[in-house]
Amino acid sequence: MILRLLSLYFWSLAGVAEPVIMLHVKVPMRDGVRLCANIFRPAASTRYPAVLNRTPYGKVTELTPGLKAFVDRGYAVVTQDVRGRHDSEGVFDQFAQELRDGEDTLTWITHQNWSDGRIGMFGGSYVGIAQWRAALSGHAALKAIAPAVAGGDDYLDRFYSPGGAFKLGHRLRWISENYKPPDAKIPEFQRLVTYLPLRGADRLAAGRRLDFYQKAMDHPAYDAHWRVMSTRARLESVKTPALIESGWYDNFAESDLEMWSAMRALGRAARIIIGPWGHNLSPAMPEADFGTQASQPLRRMEIEWFDAHLRQSAPAPEPLVRYFVQGVNEWRESAVWPPEGSALVPFYLTSGKGANSLNGDGELVAREPRRGGKDHFDYDPRKAVPTVGGAVCCNARVLPWGPLDQRKVEGRKDVLVYTSGELKSDIEIAGAVRAVLWVSSSAPDTDFTAKLVDVQPDGRAKLLCDGILRLRYREGLDHAAHYRPGAVERIVVPAGVTSNVFRTGHRIRIEISSSNFPKYDRNLNTGRAQADEKEMRPAAQNVYHGTGTPSRVDLPVVR
Repeated sequence: MILRLLSLYFWSLAGVAEPVIMLHVKVPMRDGVRLCANIFRPAASTRYPAVLNRTPYGKVTELTPGLKAFVDRGYAVVTQDVRGRHDSEGVFDQFAQELRDGEDTLTWITHQNWSDGRIGMFGGSYVGIAQWRAALSGHAALKAIAPAVAGGDDYLDRFYSPGGAFKLGHRLRWISENYKPPDAKIPEFQRLVTYLPLRGADRLAAGRRLDFYQKAMDHPAYDAHWRVMSTRARLESVKTPALIESGWYDNFAESDLEMWSAMRALGRAARIIIGPWGHNLSPAMPEADFGTQASQPLRRMEIEWFDAHLRQSAPAPEPLVRYFVQGVNEWRESAVWPPEGSALVPFYLTSGKGANSLNGDGELVAREPRRGGKDHFDYDPRKAVPTVGGAVCCNARVLPWGPLDQRKVEGRKDVLVYTSGELKSDIEIAGAVRAVLWVSSSAPDTDFTAKLVDVQPDGRAKLLCDGILRLRYREGLDHAAHYRPGAVERIVVPAGVTSNVFRTGHRIRIEISSSNFPKYDRNLNTGRAQADEKEMRPAAQNVYHGTGTPSRVDLPVVR
């Protein structure tokens, strides 16, 4: 209320008619359920284009500076609680409901006497997902969207990794925050992520069995259950121009870039900006200094996007990737991704006595070593390697994101550390990183992880990106492949996406291990279904390198 009174005061000082504010407007859906919306629009008696924000987190009730920027530009703003959340009726059925309800809300807006029939959508995370789902409807009034940190595939973004491990901390914390009974406390995070078996963790997080969670446990591979829900798989139906906003240290970064690439391949109008940000699109994070230019005027960019596609009052921004290059703290633009001149360059793993921890002699070299060798470590899921920063989601107070120093992790014997010599010249990378490893394990199933680190001259180990592969999915996410303990296998660990310049005098480092917990669930090493397992077994792990088994990391080097 105080914000509203101050806003009205400054409007009166400026001699401008205050905006019209309509609170708790009931919007009927096709099944009779009514969703609650707040509307902020200019005072003039005319018709306006509208921008829509559909959220499960509580609609905005005040004319905040961010919304005022839209109103000042002549847009009506509609903020709405999605079905089953806050002031809206119905039962919350995450994501599945948003195509139909989004389509009905768009139709309702076009019938209002203040609407000119042209609508855009904006917002991040679930709110961005709701935009993509509304765009799938093909509604003629939806002229542009601006989804942020939203991705495009339920399996790869919200439940499982590109290597098949469950996104444990992300999912369970989100479920506990959004599905717990109103008067219940959120369970302590460590208790939540260590609960076994995984199938029962929804009862701890939400106090009840959740159908969508149980189905996720039933379908750990990327099968038809996930394909029918994927926005990316149905992207041909999306004709709506999209301004995508993302961050290198957000869980959805890789998927957001893939959505842009897929849109461009279909000939759609799309632009993406990806900065040194976490899930909140802010460069402010522990142990990070990206310079004064790291922030960008995202609201102004959204308005320019809507001006071009709703009003046609400005030229459409070019369909480029605008990305932040860490290390030199500069913005670049490219018409393709990865950018022109980018190519995968191998850096090989090698050691003499052993690469275990920072005290080992693991090296990262430019040429394939002539001698063969292997490094051994023991992985015990009871003593999993802890998550320290990176691209995680979605509560930074519980699980901090960003380029955190990895030296505490690198001090462990169950972490293999391979470091290049001091660089004689800058090396720039932009794109996806992958580790190609020759491995064996004593377990019938296990995990292998990879991290890319920029080692500063003072020794700080700045995390850039990371990933994990569940051994049973080494042949693809669509099916589990049997592994014979002791067999040497070639695997590819998808290690995330980034852009960075390794400066002269810095060093490039790769960490290999078998856990990154609780970003990902612990592989319990039994080979049985993870969802129903409680038994934990240790595993003896080997990483081979050199002649015949040339383990390496492929970096997307920009020439």
